[in-house]
Amino acid sequence: MRCAVGRGGIGANKREGDGITPVGKWRMRALLFRPDRLPRAPLTGLPLRGLRPEDGWCDDPGDSLYNRPVKLPFRAHAENLWRNDGVYDLIVALGYNDDPPVPGRGSAIFLHVARPDFSPTEGCVALAHDDLLAVAAGANTGSWVVAG
Repeated sequence: MRCAVGRGGIGANKREGDGITPVGKWRMRALLFRPDRLPRAPLTGLPLRGLRPEDGWCDDPGDSLYNRPVKLPFRAHAENLWRNDGVYDLIVALGYNDDPPVPGRGSAIFLHVARPDFSPTEGCVALAHDDLLAVAAGANTGSWVVAG
């Protein structure tokens, strides 16, 4: 499947904000989706949760909830998961830097919907909407994404 990766390419020394997609094998943790944009919940063997407008993801290395989902507004910097551009209509949260998170090693590394032109991401891996639905349909908590 065609994919987009980070604007910094794929690399081994991921740091917060560098635009690099980290090299590695990352377990698929859960599928998040925009219920207002999908006619029905996607088929998947992953834990499934509908997004809400207040959903965010902490990307502030100085915060105790770094690389964790949070409710917006949030006390520290956090990425808004309820986006207008469609790239977060489907998000597979990946097990990158999450067990436990190491401050500054990168956060919010997802498998998500690619832009129509497959332009680079901020470090995530992105697939066409229908390809991501197909991947999610065959995925479970034993599934992995491999970058590199």
